[in-house]
Amino acid sequence: MHDLPPEGEMYEALLQRDAAYEGIFLVCVRTTGIFCRPTCRARKPKLQNIEFVATASSALHAGYRPCKVCTPLGGDDHPPWVTRLLAEEGRRIPDSALRARGMDPTRVRRYFKRHFGVTFHAYQRAWRLGTAMSGLSRGERVTGAAYDAGFESESGFRDAFRKLFGEPPASARGCLKTSWLRTPLGPMIAVASGAGVALLEFVDRRALERELNDLRRHFGTPIVPGRSEHLERLEIEMKEYFAGSLQDFTVALDVPATSFQRDVWARLREIPFGRTESYGEMARRVGRPGASRAVGRANGQNRVAIVVPCHRVVRADGSLSGYGGGLWRKQRLIDHETACGAGVDAQRLVEAHP
Repeated sequence: MHDLPPEGEMYEALLQRDAAYEGIFLVCVRTTGIFCRPTCRARKPKLQNIEFVATASSALHAGYRPCKVCTPLGGDDHPPWVTRLLAEEGRRIPDSALRARGMDPTRVRRYFKRHFGVTFHAYQRAWRLGTAMSGLSRGERVTGAAYDAGFESESGFRDAFRKLFGEPPASARGCLKTSWLRTPLGPMIAVASGAGVALLEFVDRRALERELNDLRRHFGTPIVPGRSEHLERLEIEMKEYFAGSLQDFTVALDVPATSFQRDVWARLREIPFGRTESYGEMARRVGRPGASRAVGRANGQNRVAIVVPCHRVVRADGSLSGYGGGLWRKQRLIDHETACGAGVDAQRLVEAHP
């Protein structure tokens, strides 16, 4: 996972167009739907209208398009054949089409993996599905979202959607519902059953796709974009949490778990707001002294970030480790809770919230 500098530091670097931060972070602008380099010459947006991400893949999955002014996916830095592929803006190009253009698919895959962190086909999917998900979340019809996202047909969009989420986007009954939440620490994806929230993760978590697959298998239902009372309650409580006015979440949970995981996660929710606990303490409190590693694994398997506060567990010496959302987020969450617990204004984080 990528650690990001403090938000204030990144925003100052953006205002100064500081080239020292090239490759450290990217800036996603909510009002325009684009993402930029720190040195972009375009007019600088207000802090409340942006979010920072570490990788282009994260920006694409969140539905942002690369800026044509600063070309955050690269411009002159790339060979001409790569620049031409990037100009396709996510349009599906199979291996056969690459070969017809005289390009070796293996070479293309390796180049994109090395420079962008994802394969070429994964880059294409991220662009198209991220754009389509953004459209669906705004209430667009499936057909409109498909074409706006660059799919050549609605059926092509449905096929791609099915591969990622399990069923066509028009499915509604008997489904797990998913929605995107924007937070000061980056976009998150939430999934809920009829009984409660089953997943809340940052969209750039590496294990996210596997976790979605696990949920589909466990519940035996597809995952589709939509609203539910549990997702609406979660969104309200998350806003209150980051505003510093909520310490204990009340939203219902419906998370598949073993009995040991359930014990560990229950103990996590008992750690007081603004406090931390070591893995050893956790092991003793769940009746498994000496099982620090097992507790650590259960922490890592938690699918409901923040609500089940696995970020409150640290090493015995107080140092940070083991957070799927990135250690920088873990530190920010701890700092936020410590400040709120001490009565300090939470505006430092709230300013980045939409």
